[in-house]
Amino acid sequence: MSSSRSAPAEAVAERGVAPVAVVTGAGSGIGRAVASRLGREGYRVALLGRRREKLEPVSAEIEAAGSAALPLATDVGDPAAVAAAFAAIVERWGRVDLLFNNAGVFGPGARIPDYPTSGWREAVATNLDGPFYCAREAFRIMEGQEPRGGRIVNNGSISAQTPRPNAVGYTVTKHGITGLTKAIALEGRDRDICCTQIDIGNAATELMAQIGAGGGSLQPDGSRRSEATIDLAAVVDAVAYVASLPLDATVPSMTVMATAMPFAGRG
Repeated sequence: MSSSRSAPAEAVAERGVAPVAVVTGAGSGIGRAVASRLGREGYRVALLGRRREKLEPVSAEIEAAGSAALPLATDVGDPAAVAAAFAAIVERWGRVDLLFNNAGVFGPGARIPDYPTSGWREAVATNLDGPFYCAREAFRIMEGQEPRGGRIVNNGSISAQTPRPNAVGYTVTKHGITGLTKAIALEGRDRDICCTQIDIGNAATELMAQIGAGGGSLQPDGSRRSEATIDLAAVVDAVAYVASLPLDATVPSMTVMATAMPFAGRG
């Protein structure tokens, strides 16, 4: 490789240890699939999620593939819980090379005048506060470790570009992820810390099933229709590609979506 800064996996492997990845929302869907892939690629993987019982099968998968896993029941919306989780990761493995900020909720489906305060607060806590708290801890660790640096990948959404109707909490928090991604990239660039946002459209997950419940996904004209989806493998490949890059190369943003889904103008 001609690059002056190796990919985290290569740089750490040169010291005879496996790189360390942290995946939030690791108990299901995209998080579980990405965590399993990283384990197969030789990462030691810290699994963060609300319920330990959902993390343990993922941990078993990773360990069966020959890598190490650390399941940590963590509410990412709680800054103290996040700090404790990252402290446990450093105590166990000494570093963090990759953070995949993935945990998220869609929230209630309601028009703005009817949108419940509880739903708004849940969306902000999980979708925006959580990624910030995790990125803050990862940044602190990455800038001080040796070899220095690492990569943060934020799971955005095409709702960070174009909203769905009746989804103000999800839309606003995903737009916020764009600002978080750019701020991390700016402040991290002289510390060998890269940041990427991957905007995902209609991956076949439990969240997509929630969006499409009740006769299909709500459209701007008030109708409902079934929308095209993509297999999780396409998203996992995107995350794995970004993670494989040397630290002097970055992908600021990427969109991975079902070709046939309504997106431009949501129609």
